[in-house]
Amino acid sequence: MRFQTDLIPAVLIRRYKRFLADCRLDADGREITAHVANPGSMLGLAQEGTRVWLEPNDDPKKKLKFAWRLVDHGDGHFTGVDTGAANRVLKTALIDGRVEGLGGYDLVRPEVKYGENSRIDFLLTGEGRRDCYVEVKSVTLSRQQGLAEFPDSVTARGAKHLAELAKMAEAGHRAVMLYLVQRTDCSRVTLAADIDPAYAAAFDRASKAGVEAIALDCTLSPEGTFLNGPLPFKAP
Repeated sequence: MRFQTDLIPAVLIRRYKRFLADCRLDADGREITAHVANPGSMLGLAQEGTRVWLEPNDDPKKKLKFAWRLVDHGDGHFTGVDTGAANRVLKTALIDGRVEGLGGYDLVRPEVKYGENSRIDFLLTGEGRRDCYVEVKSVTLSRQQGLAEFPDSVTARGAKHLAELAKMAEAGHRAVMLYLVQRTDCSRVTLAADIDPAYAAAFDRASKAGVEAIALDCTLSPEGTFLNGPLPFKAP
């Protein structure tokens, strides 16, 4: 998935109110405010002076003319901070049957109502196959070299999603928790149980109920975000 417009480099001044970030553009030193499409804590990614890449826009309907897309770690490594990118990348890959273990379905439907006032990210259906409920999480936290972790803050919503998936598995459907690692410097994935013990406990219950866990990585650069293959996942 390529970015709609060419990204431009900048330096982060501060991130605040979750969805706003003040940045200084490399090109002319201007200070601008960019939209941050990430409701999480962005632990380890939002320190003052961080090198970032912004996507400009000229859409008259948008109040902010820049969106923060990448953290630049140097040495060619990046983290994608737009959590919505995970679903956009995976939708195309699922439709094309390019996600290992999730191919061969006739129909891919996003945002389908299910459970108790919930929506599943993707419902995969096919003749002669069990319905497959796929919940997607964007993974951006890394506190140990090469290890990606989820979540980066307490997420009651995430625990609820696991409980809903467990119910689907118990009802005889296929249920998958898919972690997309939006970092290029990680080669394995786990849960940050110290950050959110309740989420880790919910994952354990869901796993025992038959919920599968899949972790994938992607290529990130100022050109775009492109899905790669599976990463090893191990719960603590």
